[in-house]
Amino acid sequence: MPRKKKVDAAKLIKAVESGRSSKEIMVEFGFKTPTQLKSYYLDALVAKGRAAGISGKAARAPKVKQAKGIKVNKRGSLVVPKVRIQEMGFKVGEVFSIKPSKAGISLKRN
Repeated sequence: MPRKKKVDAAKLIKAVESGRSSKEIMVEFGFKTPTQLKSYYLDALVAKGRAAGISGKAARAPKVKQAKGIKVNKRGSLVVPKVRIQEMGFKVGEVFSIKPSKAGISLKRN
């Protein structure tokens, strides 16, 4: 990966905020693409404390899926979310019978 060029952060921020076109700014700072300009501009804002930095994947909290609904998959199987299975105390390999009821369906351990 090529080494990142050094850019005067204050000068770049001033150029962008002055309202000049991105093409003029790209020529002045030697950027080849608008994406490169945006990247350096964001870095300049972060360096000057005017924008929050973006943390990496490791810093993010894991997403916890809290689905509680039962779905029917394309094979016709009922898929019960792990959260529901844990709440009910079901064990792997348990067999159940299912039948219609006035409220909807009834699930009973065999």
